[in-house]
Amino acid sequence: MKKLLPWLITMLLAITLIVVAVFLVLGKGDETTAASAEKEAAKQEKQLSAKDIVAVSSDMTGIKTNLSDPSYIVQVDFSFQLDSAKTKAEFDTIKDITVKPIVLMTLADMDPESLGTSKGKTQLNTKLKNLINKSLPEGEVVNVNITNFILASI
Repeated sequence: MKKLLPWLITMLLAITLIVVAVFLVLGKGDETTAASAEKEAAKQEKQLSAKDIVAVSSDMTGIKTNLSDPSYIVQVDFSFQLDSAKTKAEFDTIKDITVKPIVLMTLADMDPESLGTSKGKTQLNTKLKNLINKSLPEGEVVNVNITNFILASI
């Protein structure tokens, strides 16, 4: 048994090192892929001229609703940048019946403290982008921006 113990320890150590190496390699690959995808998306946005951005953007104005704390009300306007003019046309068609309820439900789940910060507004934009992309029949929302924002207590 004494002769077998060093061999067992060595084998367990070798297996552990192999597993750690695999996790490190796989973890780095995911970060690299995500970073390259972000760079590509940023590059696509930079290539659009001002006229092109206007051609693929749609506005939603006059949204007023209570937040998760019923003593606070928010009035907000959004600008949605889509990937193509065809997607914009489809988006404008379903904007009032599909997109507006998504925006209202998302705002109803937000609390005033989180919406008071730029980080909270960025999270709202990202959440809306993901939820709206799931409901679009074709194309995707590239960017969501808050163009007007008023938060007030009742």
